[in-house]
Amino acid sequence: MPKSNYSVGDPKAEQLIQNLVDYCDNPVAPDLLKEILTTVVKMGVEHRDRGDFKLTNNTLKELRHAYRVFLPYREKRKVVIFGSARAPESDPSYHMARKTAQKLVEKGYMIITGAGGGVMEAANRGAGRENSFGINIRLPKEQRANLHIEGDSKLMQFKYFFTRKLMFIKESEATILFPGGFGTLDEGFENLTLFQTGKCMPRPILLAEPKNGTYWENLVRYVDEELLSRGYISSIDLNLFHIIHSVEEAVQHIEDYYRYYHSLRYVNEFTVLRFTRSLTPAVVDYLNHEFRDILRAGDFQTSEALEAEKAFGEFPDLPRLVFQFNKQHYGRLNEMILWINRNLT
Repeated sequence: MPKSNYSVGDPKAEQLIQNLVDYCDNPVAPDLLKEILTTVVKMGVEHRDRGDFKLTNNTLKELRHAYRVFLPYREKRKVVIFGSARAPESDPSYHMARKTAQKLVEKGYMIITGAGGGVMEAANRGAGRENSFGINIRLPKEQRANLHIEGDSKLMQFKYFFTRKLMFIKESEATILFPGGFGTLDEGFENLTLFQTGKCMPRPILLAEPKNGTYWENLVRYVDEELLSRGYISSIDLNLFHIIHSVEEAVQHIEDYYRYYHSLRYVNEFTVLRFTRSLTPAVVDYLNHEFRDILRAGDFQTSEALEAEKAFGEFPDLPRLVFQFNKQHYGRLNEMILWINRNLT
């Protein structure tokens, strides 16, 4: 619900805002729509910097357009594939990215890329137009949309990296990173940071390259020797990602992750994991013994949909696992989700 004191403070403005809310006739979130309009009016009254308005305007327009593009496809899981825009077709990573995208589409997934060349082109090529999205960034060079997504209605053009990265995370359920430059590493560390801090939903994050590659092994060695050894991260954080060296490994890992796991929801002090199959008493007993370290209090318990979920019709028929997560050990949470998927029979 909106903050009770969040208002412009002028009855005339409040009425105009309410008139606009009524005009939109949106039954899902009239309270949030009112807050958004209030923010716009407050900004109009308070600010005189044109640059601030340009940034806010472009951000809202980019997000609105991206929401509209993705909306018809929300029921299908999507995998985002990153990698160098400079990788030639002869690069083994190009071939692996193309085949990985193709195999994931065969399993029912759609593919999102940055729409550029190299690995991104390979992924769009493997997925085909029908199952591809492109989230392009306007740059002086390198980032013209590849021929396999150019002109498609699912190609989006972004001015800002931050809005672009938000859509990559928001609209996908898994991340595959192939070797690349600063942009690829930026996307990879963004994914890891958001997962580590609980700012995105649990997801597979796969560091992919062909057999005998050293790109990710060298990076992880640096992480071990410089970050882990200095206490900048914990060993639990290493469970946030997996290195894979084949198309089959990539597809199997993502398939395993979503074999029974469906989604996560926070309801007050509780974390709710939804599954497509009921957890057996033996599985719950194991969790209470082996994963108790991630609990803030209480136990793991099965449950039906909580009242907050029922109020919005959020998958009311799915079985739940409910617990008080400490919201710190996301690597262990990731490990637990994989364990449940692989051991629930």
